[in-house]
Amino acid sequence: MSNHSVLLHPISLGQIELANRLVMAPLTRCRAGAGNVPTDLMVEYYRQRATAGLIISEATQIVPEGQGYPNTPGIHSEAQITGWRKVTDAVHAAGGKIVLQLWHVGRVSHSSFQPNHALPVAPSAIAIPGEGRDAQFQKVPFETPRALDAAEIPGIVRAYELAAHHAIAAGFDGVEIHAANGYLLDQFLRDGSNHRTDLYGGSVGNRARFLMDVVDAVTATIGADRTGLRISPLQPANGMSDSNPWATFSQVVTAVDAYKLAYLHVAGMGVDQPGVAGPAFDLNALRALWSGKMMVNYRYDQARAEAAITEGHADVVAFGIPFIANPDLVNRFRLDAPLNEADANTFYGGAEKGYTDYPFFSASH
Repeated sequence: MSNHSVLLHPISLGQIELANRLVMAPLTRCRAGAGNVPTDLMVEYYRQRATAGLIISEATQIVPEGQGYPNTPGIHSEAQITGWRKVTDAVHAAGGKIVLQLWHVGRVSHSSFQPNHALPVAPSAIAIPGEGRDAQFQKVPFETPRALDAAEIPGIVRAYELAAHHAIAAGFDGVEIHAANGYLLDQFLRDGSNHRTDLYGGSVGNRARFLMDVVDAVTATIGADRTGLRISPLQPANGMSDSNPWATFSQVVTAVDAYKLAYLHVAGMGVDQPGVAGPAFDLNALRALWSGKMMVNYRYDQARAEAAITEGHADVVAFGIPFIANPDLVNRFRLDAPLNEADANTFYGGAEKGYTDYPFFSASH
């Protein structure tokens, strides 16, 4: 790949200026310390990858109730804010940009994570089929969650707002609202998990009300030009489905477009399982509904990423596993260098192995 590659062209997402169009996707790694505080090891991990045009942090819970996996970081305590400040300082010192992904897992959680061992919350009291993980990372059946009372939802909206404020205080360049992959906001959006009959259920407008309230609150707090949004319209994970994904997500994208966000991040999980999460549609069709910058993600390699941008389907491309195994992915693409293989056994939990010990490319080897 030459230095003239479209992937190496700079671009601005809102007020965030990127040196290139390779984004490090949000990647849960389960390596936070006591109190779900980012560690010095996490500082090094993100610093190593600062040549990405933009880093999206691993998903970060906005409140204790939002946690669903062990050792995932939060952004709701002073110690967590301080820990994240070390990360952002290191990324910025290395010339990078980083945003924080705001997360509430909803029904994906387990009572072992919850204050007072309460049930996890969701739009409706519908359990995810199969097994999840408890606080000891043991496999357990998913619990039937407690349906949120309508009066509780504004408080969670305020938690997203406060988390965005905390993210800026921690030095992040912006935030990404996580409304994908079967977590709380996604659970409200899709009718497979949202059977409510109040103002937060039924029509697409009602199911999207919670998300729109979060977008409204976050953008009012830190600015739309520092706010991104991630959706995954065809993602079947965590028991997700919708009777008409195109109708749901075309309306959501059209509504959010009015906010002029920094970017829309469309995750393609499920495109290789057509029909599992509902009638499939071409995710590229959402591009015509979105006037701003578009980010795509899911199993892209260098050639497909270049094509997505050249053909107008996206402005930037997010890479996940390639950035895990190749902290210098941008340089490897520039030099057409071979890529390290990722060790899937080290994705979640552990220490340096499979986290900060992947080698950088050297032409002499």
